[in-house]
Amino acid sequence: MASPSDRKAEPRLVALRGGEGVRPVAGRVTLVGAGPGDPDLLTIKALKALQAADVLVHDGLVSAEILDLAPQARRIDVAKRKSRHTLPQDDINQLLVALAREGLEVVRLKGGDPFLFGRGGEELSACREAGIDCAVVPGVTAALAASAGAGAPLTHRGSAQAVTFVTGHAAHGEPDLDWTALARPNQTVVVYMGVSTAGFIAQRLTAAGRAGSTPALVVENASRSDERRILTTLDGLATAAEGLKGPALLMVGEAMAMADIKVPGDAATVAAVEVQNVSSGQ
Repeated sequence: MASPSDRKAEPRLVALRGGEGVRPVAGRVTLVGAGPGDPDLLTIKALKALQAADVLVHDGLVSAEILDLAPQARRIDVAKRKSRHTLPQDDINQLLVALAREGLEVVRLKGGDPFLFGRGGEELSACREAGIDCAVVPGVTAALAASAGAGAPLTHRGSAQAVTFVTGHAAHGEPDLDWTALARPNQTVVVYMGVSTAGFIAQRLTAAGRAGSTPALVVENASRSDERRILTTLDGLATAAEGLKGPALLMVGEAMAMADIKVPGDAATVAAVEVQNVSSGQ
């Protein structure tokens, strides 16, 4: 049992810990998936993390409506699109660690899901190596929003028994993928960051045996008010991807013919049919 003198010393010890020159207790980093853009697709756990944040380190693709859910938090924009970076990834990793060492509750807010082509694994590793507590909150990835919005299931009995997510962007040159596996029938292939390489991807898939008449759905800005959908075929994929400016998905497979877009005739014979402003029903 502590003596009276011991109990009186405790407040002085607390005061010393909080004095100048003493490093504060480390904060925490939470990697949060912000989803594809529609605030209604944010998870409850993600919302709680935003409301508890001292600082948001966010991507450029995170919508203003989602950022506004954390009015108390300082914002740091580290927008990344393909090879254009406000900060290199290594600098982002160091920033997260430095902010946490200031004792802050840091939310690293990323479009979609942190662990699906979001480099969340690198940020998690950096925090672990620095001894910083790091948690991960999953988010709705764009492919799920695009599929649901268009009514085109990623898997479907009789036409899609598997779904594969790949990236169409490579750090150096063209993507190096298992084209033979991706060209097998009865599956859906979803390509992230593939707009600039759409022609190459279509050529490699057809060369590996996928029929050029295979339905393909291109979705730009999935779940947002300016979402665009283009129903085409594998042969028409390059043409359909021309002129797209926002983030877009290339979705190839027989089940994409179920997309809720009125196509005049068989989807396999249509070069590209575009429906704009789908969220408003126009």
